[in-house]
Amino acid sequence: MATKIVYIIGGIWNGSGMERVLTMKANYMADVAGYDVHVLLTEDGEGPSYFPLSEKIHLHNVHVNFDILYTLPIYKRVFAYLWKQRLYKQRLTDFLIKLKPDITVTAMRREINFINDIQDGSKKVGEIHFTRIGYREVNFKFLPNFVNKGISRLWINNLLKEVKRLSAFVVLSEEDKLNWPKLKNIQVIYNPISINTNIYSYCHSKKVIAVGRYTYQKGFDLLTDAWKIVTEKHPDWVLNIYGGGDADQYRELAIKKGISKTFICNGPTHNIIDKYLESSIFVLSSRYEGFGLVIAEAMACGLPIVSFACPCGPQDIISNEEDGFLVENGNISLLAKKIVYLIENENKRVEMGRKAIESVNRFKMENIGTQWVKLFESVIKE
Repeated sequence: MATKIVYIIGGIWNGSGMERVLTMKANYMADVAGYDVHVLLTEDGEGPSYFPLSEKIHLHNVHVNFDILYTLPIYKRVFAYLWKQRLYKQRLTDFLIKLKPDITVTAMRREINFINDIQDGSKKVGEIHFTRIGYREVNFKFLPNFVNKGISRLWINNLLKEVKRLSAFVVLSEEDKLNWPKLKNIQVIYNPISINTNIYSYCHSKKVIAVGRYTYQKGFDLLTDAWKIVTEKHPDWVLNIYGGGDADQYRELAIKKGISKTFICNGPTHNIIDKYLESSIFVLSSRYEGFGLVIAEAMACGLPIVSFACPCGPQDIISNEEDGFLVENGNISLLAKKIVYLIENENKRVEMGRKAIESVNRFKMENIGTQWVKLFESVIKE
């Protein structure tokens, strides 16, 4: 009988990194490893999965809809959250007891608070898509700093208590593993890349690319400052950003800095491979990452990388001065300097791009998938 596994996630309709990685792993487990794969959703959505999902995978939904909480004022949100969390616990418990999976995989969302207490017989495995730094930290402006710190400490301690009870806890980088000391069940498994191409960038175009949601985390405000330095020396080069979210604030920054003609904020695209292939350099300006999957994807297309050495992920992916440059986190002038260096040294960027192609083989799905199968087999045998 095939191993039965459940993946839990909010939804599958947005083009986020978490959803992309989950669908890749679920597809591998169903189509290659031969598992009986079930994906359980908490949010309602419309249309098909944003990323292709195998026909062998069973989709379920407990219809709790936590996302609606963000439309409520704070005083209503607390009580609504407690009610939804109770509803979620009951529906997830009923689902797992009825299905009786061998393994249940949590993405360390709201179910981590109670999943270890569900007596369905499955091994519980946690996979976190974020770095420990800043995780479960609260910063309510209406509360004193010491109160925020106290709440954060209690929240993270409760998380650690539940993580220790898991059969396995998977983080995305060796760097982040160091942020979770004293955990005996911790393992590192990198995210897989979704790009599998035999066509690579020639690195001859005058285009730089960045990819990510338009959020504070991604540091596109810092990138406007860096690009202003770059464009003063090379006004014929263009930076294209592709991602979801509200890009207006970054377009306004570009206008204020006089770089709007070469600092282009695009929406998300289903043809990101084509955009990588049209480019010559990839830049990552994030303040922090869970892994930085877009770095590996750009490398798979033959692009050299210029990235902040932010926590966590870039330092696991990039070999500094071999397939890219790691820059002191937040050092805008140095980020710009390395971009300019690659612009002015075409042979070097081509050479780095070719080394990048070789380097990312370790992130291919077949290599990452076998690591997950090995982990699942080991926890089942416990």
